[in-house]
Amino acid sequence: MRIVFMGTPDFAACSLQKLIDESFDVAAVFCQPDKPRDRGHKLAPCAVKETALAAGLPVYQPEKLRDGTALETLRTLAPDVIAVVAYGRILPDDILSLPRYGCVNVHGSLLPKYRGSAPIQRAVLAGEEVTGVTTMYLSSGMDEGDIIFTDETAIAEGETSGQLFDRLAPMGAELLVKTLRAIEAGTAPRTPQNGEAATYAPPLSREESPVDWTKPARMVLRHIYGMQPWPCATADLAGTNFKLFAAQPADGHTDKAPGTVLSAGKTGIEVACGGGERVRITELQAAGGKRMAAGAWLLGHPMEV
Repeated sequence: MRIVFMGTPDFAACSLQKLIDESFDVAAVFCQPDKPRDRGHKLAPCAVKETALAAGLPVYQPEKLRDGTALETLRTLAPDVIAVVAYGRILPDDILSLPRYGCVNVHGSLLPKYRGSAPIQRAVLAGEEVTGVTTMYLSSGMDEGDIIFTDETAIAEGETSGQLFDRLAPMGAELLVKTLRAIEAGTAPRTPQNGEAATYAPPLSREESPVDWTKPARMVLRHIYGMQPWPCATADLAGTNFKLFAAQPADGHTDKAPGTVLSAGKTGIEVACGGGERVRITELQAAGGKRMAAGAWLLGHPMEV
């Protein structure tokens, strides 16, 4: 069974590497064009391209999918199935209908919940206790295709979106292998989604970064966990703007206004939240500085409370 793989970031590279390791016939790889990175703004390949080149696979990086060029390339490649994992582009109908087994996708949620581009982050932000990965047949609607398989996992207390990404990526890779083998054997199930149960996961933005201290402590903590690795939660504490990376509930009650710094010492910075609750910030990064423990930052920058 000839496969064309489409994907771009680390999450997708994990699936591509699994297909390579399992000796699937990957005819070619499609990923997004190289983009500038870091301070030098030099063009750099994505994780999927690096994985493909290391395995000697041909790589295509079309700027557009709707001008007919990509379609002609795919016709030449003649895939039996196209496997899509976090490609970052919506496939037009003429590409969706090209492979005889269709196009399949690995999605980082238990569909129909969290359709869209940020399912992992949105699940953490919402305080979900369980999430997972889904394989589905791609359709013209966003993440609306028939479900093939799912695999679920509990979200650990205090687990960040980045940590959850790292756990779901290999789960998605295993599920893709299971899916492709079932398709080849003619045993793949096909379950229509319940659209009435659908929820959506739009991309995150920097405008969502600031912490809303009027929220209860558990929601503040979810915000700090869910906004990683990008764009990160931010807060102004005693006149200094920080990115916040780690925090924990703090004991006690306060009548201070939400956002007030209650204490600052070697164990971290305690801040008032809604309902008189409080959290302790334990890891942060000041503007222009390095990520570090809050107590270590305070050694060189005492904070008046």
